[in-house]
Amino acid sequence: NKAMDIYYQYKIYMSDDAVNWTLVIDKSNNDKDVPHDYVELTKPINARYVKMENIHNASGLFAISDFRVFGNGLLEKPKLVSQFKVDRSSTDSRNAMISWKKQSDAIGYTIYYGIDPNKLYNSIMVYDESKYDFRGLDKGTKYYFTIEAFNENGISVKNEIIETE
Repeated sequence: NKAMDIYYQYKIYMSDDAVNWTLVIDKSNNDKDVPHDYVELTKPINARYVKMENIHNASGLFAISDFRVFGNGLLEKPKLVSQFKVDRSSTDSRNAMISWKKQSDAIGYTIYYGIDPNKLYNSIMVYDESKYDFRGLDKGTKYYFTIEAFNENGISVKNEIIETE
């Protein structure tokens, strides 16, 4: 027994000045149950502001818990991270102090690590810092680390992999 009122309708607008708005996505006639809708634009749009207009939702109470917009900025990607170091604690090898030189062109950094240099599947995202006190390694296990910087224009090249014991 499908409930006929479980559907989501909305419109998404974009603007450069938060005054003049352009309709970009119109789901006002949608009749599907898509609480986690994904919409990919057919062509890129340059905009500074995004707003969403709710038309209908299943509960009648409108709330947004996650609204993500993907794209690239118009400036340069960050440069390679310099002075990247991983100092594993000699008193407790489960801990490591990871540090790097803060970059003015980066808003954050992603540290990748793993137990094989070809399998750096774990990551830590750090914003507006130049160090990270890592307390989650296994004793007696060799780890490998690298880092990349990111901003609204993209990501830097990853650094050389550092091996720690």
